[in-house]
Amino acid sequence: MNRLLLVEDDPTSRGFLQAASAALPAEVDVADSVAAAYALATVNRYDAWLIDANLPDGTGGALLARLRADGRTTPALAHTAARERRELDALRAEGFAIAVSKPVAADAWLGAIRRVLVKDAASRPAASLAPLPDARRGGDAPLWNRETALAAVGGDSHNVRGLRELFVGELDGTRARIAAAAIAGDQTAIRGDLHRLRAGCGFVGAERLGLAARVLHVEPMSASALQTFLDVLDATRASANVAANA
Repeated sequence: MNRLLLVEDDPTSRGFLQAASAALPAEVDVADSVAAAYALATVNRYDAWLIDANLPDGTGGALLARLRADGRTTPALAHTAARERRELDALRAEGFAIAVSKPVAADAWLGAIRRVLVKDAASRPAASLAPLPDARRGGDAPLWNRETALAAVGGDSHNVRGLRELFVGELDGTRARIAAAAIAGDQTAIRGDLHRLRAGCGFVGAERLGLAARVLHVEPMSASALQTFLDVLDATRASANVAANA
């Protein structure tokens, strides 16, 4: 059985990716920071590292560079909430065999891991997986898109329900941190929380919140974008009970 190290700080994304990875089948260790991942990677042998591009204490690229500098050659896959081609290309340039945009369907995720596990993966052309397409654009997007959520988790409604409960439980903290960072003018902190949130939105089908987060990520100091984001977050949270039964 393969052993994998999954590095992901967002609880919603981590829960889904860990369960999906275990279906390989594989034994999956998890870490939520650069420091925790480095500690595990230096004492355990893994068949692949599955590393988030942005972590609370650094970047996935920096973590990979540090591990490579130690002489470790374990193949690595990058996963990110970013959807832009240039960001995926940048991750591959940092040494990741594959760069995957989240949300990603379970079968595509497993396919990416299998490709990374191929012994000669490092000698093959690097590749990226396109993200799941947005179902709608603009302010008329639904608060919750059941079809998008089901597509992301392989059609299992029980997985959707469990991930949504976890996702909603994180919203109060996310709101407080982003509001405080906006007052402090800390664009880096705002974008860090938004990056984590965007991936979770995709896995649970929180479509309107994901779109609002994307706009604010581009313009973190925009008062109107911030207010729209906070309003949509509040509406998403308030409708959680209804969504749980969707």
